[in-house]
This record gives sequence, C-alpha cells and structure tokens, in this order.
Amino acid sequence: MSTEGAEPVAQILVVDDEKPLAGMIAAYLSRDGYQTRLAHTGPDAVAAALEHAPDVVILDLGLPGMDGVEVCRRIRTFSDCYIIMVTARQDELDKLIGLSVGADDYITKPFSARELVARVQTVLRRPRTPIGTTPHVEEPARVFGGLRVDTAGREVHVAGVLIDLTPTEFDILATLTSRPKLAFSRQQILDEVWGEGWAGDDHIVDVHVAHLRQKLGDDSTTPRYVRTVRGVGYRMGPG
Repeated sequence: MSTEGAEPVAQILVVDDEKPLAGMIAAYLSRDGYQTRLAHTGPDAVAAALEHAPDVVILDLGLPGMDGVEVCRRIRTFSDCYIIMVTARQDELDKLIGLSVGADDYITKPFSARELVARVQTVLRRPRTPIGTTPHVEEPARVFGGLRVDTAGREVHVAGVLIDLTPTEFDILATLTSRPKLAFSRQQILDEVWGEGWAGDDHIVDVHVAHLRQKLGDDSTTPRYVRTVRGVGYRMGPG
C-alpha cells in the first residue's frame, strides 16, 4: 500500500525508571499509532533523544543517573521537541523547576494512560518551527520599544540582545503580540498555545509568563512589555 502523502508518524520517547509503567504508556501510545521508544535512566534518555530526535518526550522527574530536570535542560540544548514532565511529588516547586528548564507541560502521578495520550495529542497539534529552520511565510518583526519579536525566525531581542526563550515562552509572547491591545484571558492563552483540547490547571500560564518576564527583564509591578490585567489575564503594553 502506498504511503505517499501520508503524514509522518510522531516519534515518542517515554522515560521512566518504572519499567512496567513505561511499557504500559508505550503500549497505549503505539495503539494510537505513535512510534515509541523507552529509556529508563537519565543518561540513556539524553542519548536516545540525541540519536532519534523524538517529537515528544514523556519525562519522569525522578530518574537514576540524572534527574528529569537535568535531562530536560540537556535536551533543550539540541532539540525543540515537546517535553511533558511526569512527577510523583505534589510539591509545586518540582513543577516550577521543570517548566523553567523548558518543559511544555506536566502531569502528576497517578494518572490514566488515556489522559497522558490526550496530552500528547494536544501538544502535537501545536505548530512548532524546528531549531535551525525558518518558515516560508515571512512577517515583519513586531516591535514594542526595546523588544523585537521575529515570528518568522522565532527570535526575540531586547535592546539588540538575543533572548533565549523556551518554545512555550515564545508561543505565549507571539500570542500576546499578535493583538497587543487585547487582554487575553488565561483560557484564551491556553487555547492559543496549548490548544483547545488541553485539560489542566490554568496556573501553568502564570508560571510561563513569570519566566518570560524574567528573561525579558520585565518587572510585573511596572511592566514595559507584559502587563497583568487584573481579573482577566495578560496583554502587551506598559502598566
């Protein structure tokens, strides 16, 4: 049977030292048509991501050899793949740390395999430009004082200095700058960036915005770029 014109199968790397759990997750993903690989230690996860270039990494926080935060940090040096952090700990700090090093989403154990598959399906619906490529459609850069957002090249400069944003941070900034006079609610940002099928706590938006502001050198009390609209969400513009 010819596969000409068929969409490529998404590659998923499942990283968890609990081998039965990792196998169960991989089985559910394979059943939904994804190609899966397994890794059970931190170093093996980095090596597998480097060798196989997965589209999504499902990454447990507690791993032998190298924890999930460090694995995430290292993968982000060479890959723009989606990373979903998995943690058995309820401590909010774990989630904040994971997101600060470039994770796109998190899920807390225990969870159903179907819930995780739904998260994978949702992140894969988000458009992303691979590292080192430029879209064919060019668009003028968006300029807000010293802030310059190049959506075509997915680059952000502040006062001429290139700012290293995670893909999710960039997507949030691109959303806000697309309609700078509009106050976006957290749900609108979730719908724009994560997709309408995403199911989770909208607090994840606040976490990413806080990291975005920090990188832009923006102060939430006297913002130059990202303003909090009380009772609504966020918009571009000074306070």
